[in-house]
Amino acid sequence: MLAAILIVAAPISAQETKSEIENQWVRVVRETQVPHAKTPIREHPPQVVIYLSSFQERIIGTSGKAVTIRRKYGDVAYFDAGTYAQENVSNLTIHDVVVELKSTSERSKSMSVALDPVQLDPKHHRIRLENDRVRVIDTILVPHVKSPAHEHPHYVVVYLTELHTTQALPDGRVVDNPRSAGEVAWREATKHVTENVGTRTAEEIQIELK
Repeated sequence: MLAAILIVAAPISAQETKSEIENQWVRVVRETQVPHAKTPIREHPPQVVIYLSSFQERIIGTSGKAVTIRRKYGDVAYFDAGTYAQENVSNLTIHDVVVELKSTSERSKSMSVALDPVQLDPKHHRIRLENDRVRVIDTILVPHVKSPAHEHPHYVVVYLTELHTTQALPDGRVVDNPRSAGEVAWREATKHVTENVGTRTAEEIQIELK
């Protein structure tokens, strides 16, 4: 008689995180949380979250009080530093990018800009949220549209769509920038002209640091 073999499946992590960028300004983390999973309560730094899926979640504070929030692809939220747990109360996996903001004592002040893309080209650039730490804008360029020359302070970019843009720099260089949906990038303070040279509408979120 053959002995029974007990197979124990490896437990599914409630939340998987992958650090993608870290410098004196930010730590950028990609998170995945399976349906109905709940994370342990813990301290979180101030952060901007860009949601790359649709779902419903509960934010649970130390008192046990919970807030239920619905998210959809492309939503953006800001959270002050706090201690809380997160529960995915939907049947869908959470995918998001978290931009954790470093302490102001750990970094220098970002540059101010004179050529503001929101002022120069409001049709293609809009403010999603703003406070004393960040300004979050989105840029939407249809094929073959070129933005006017504009400036950014240090910033993080999250690409919401597959796209192919170029960036013309003041020194005459042109940087080719093909991206996949969900990619992230860090950019130092810069001045450039962005052009959508692809065949699809390009949409990205830019988290400008103050």
